[in-house]
Amino acid sequence: MRIGLVGFGQGGRFFHAPLIASQPGVTFAGVVTRSAERRQLLANDYPVVRPFDSLAQLAEAGVDLLVISTSLHGRAEVVMQAIELGIAVVSDKPFAADTVQGQQLMDAAERQNVLLSVYQNRRWDSDFLTVRKLINAGALGTVTRLESFIERYAPASAGTTSGGGVLRDLGSHLVDQALQLFGPVRSVYAEMASSPHAPDVDHSFFMALTHRNGVVSHLGASVLQNSPRPRFRVSGTSGCYSVEGLDGQEAALLAGRTPKSEGDHWGAEEHRRWGWFEQGEERERVPSEHGGWDQFYRQMIAAVQRQGPVPVLPLEAVQALQVLDAARRSAQLGKVVTLAEG
Repeated sequence: MRIGLVGFGQGGRFFHAPLIASQPGVTFAGVVTRSAERRQLLANDYPVVRPFDSLAQLAEAGVDLLVISTSLHGRAEVVMQAIELGIAVVSDKPFAADTVQGQQLMDAAERQNVLLSVYQNRRWDSDFLTVRKLINAGALGTVTRLESFIERYAPASAGTTSGGGVLRDLGSHLVDQALQLFGPVRSVYAEMASSPHAPDVDHSFFMALTHRNGVVSHLGASVLQNSPRPRFRVSGTSGCYSVEGLDGQEAALLAGRTPKSEGDHWGAEEHRRWGWFEQGEERERVPSEHGGWDQFYRQMIAAVQRQGPVPVLPLEAVQALQVLDAARRSAQLGKVVTLAEG
């Protein structure tokens, strides 16, 4: 299995390359980047991995799977190029600027009979896996409200355009997780905030989703929050689960640790991060599940080998884009937006 990577910015360098290189039986076939600085970083990190000037050159060298981790502006065109070459492709999230663009990519992949998936790695966060386990086990009873927030103080990230703003970037994860847990959305209310020096790129957002099954999801993210809310708080008729802080896999990758270097310890929160189950005066610690961002690539490799489905269906990514588009309309109009069924 030969996997190539397009883009070696922060996403490509820290959140894709280490996971690709950690997969057994995989050859990290090359990286497309024309930046002299990033080529030097590539040589430092992966001395035997070749740099390429273009996707076409990398494809000609021979790859079974292409991973696209370029900035959102222009990303869809690169994904389309991979599809037209007939090569299985993973797109970073969001894989399109809006629903129409996402639908076009999905349709093209179907026409070309090309496997397409979107890198929703936070489906394998330890806290999300814990939430899903508790809900599936009925520990919370009938769930009525999901509160899910990723908030941090990182002012250097405010106004950056590579991910298209916080709503498109982090919002893609939060919406995907909510849809995975509670299904289609009936209506969306949203608020967005941006800085005067970058009015077109939001740095914070809040949205309230009403799912068709009646559950309400409150989602939000910010890169200018000094006092973050709990990562998750899930309320049900039999109790509430909450957990503080963020899954540790991001920090581990940024620190140079990988699934290959950590082995079975990869993604283990152990005693560093517990959640809580609470009902009335009852309060009980809940150990976090084992996280595993590398599972995305394991499943994608199996799909390329025709041994299973892609880890994230393109249709699921398009459905998330529909919610994000509705959130932008809601914030612009200052009112609730209802989504069409079907």
